[in-house]
Amino acid sequence: MDPRPIPLEGRHVRLEPLTLAHAPALLAALAEDASIWQWMSIEPPLSLEAMETHIRSALDAQASGGQVAFVQVSLADGRACGATRYLNISRTDRGLEIGWTWIGKRWQRTAINTEAKFLLLRHAFEVLGAARVQLKTDARNLQSQAAIARIGGVREGVLRKYQKTRGDFLRDTVMFSIIDDEWPAVKERLVARLGG
Repeated sequence: MDPRPIPLEGRHVRLEPLTLAHAPALLAALAEDASIWQWMSIEPPLSLEAMETHIRSALDAQASGGQVAFVQVSLADGRACGATRYLNISRTDRGLEIGWTWIGKRWQRTAINTEAKFLLLRHAFEVLGAARVQLKTDARNLQSQAAIARIGGVREGVLRKYQKTRGDFLRDTVMFSIIDDEWPAVKERLVARLGG
């Protein structure tokens, strides 16, 4: 299992390998309503310089082999609407995490996030040979927990005071996972949600 930055495309979204060239479009998507960044562990990158720094950080983590960063592009309008990553990659254990996901307000409650997760999960299980994909979220983020459960994530528990977030707050983190044995049923559910 060796995740690499490659494009993944569905009917609603294209996941492209993240580059610095995406900074202006991502800034525009975030700046429309920065409240979407509420549960992230760092301050929102609300200037071009800050967004470029954020992207460089993701690309540095990618270069070290620990992450693979993607930009989400809406196929309906061709605009970059958010970002997501594979992270906490454990090649030996055949596991990885989907995280650092955000999507601009105007694209929320569309098929984009569901299809992006489907593309990432399908690639992880069917191409990379993952045994486990995990997703985690701030315990206060009930919307994210519901979304992860809707796509088939199994709630494993709460990691108490797991991570320092903005304002030096130590957040509790809710951990979910999908394992390879569960993937066929999760895939069937996601395909049905996406209309076949």
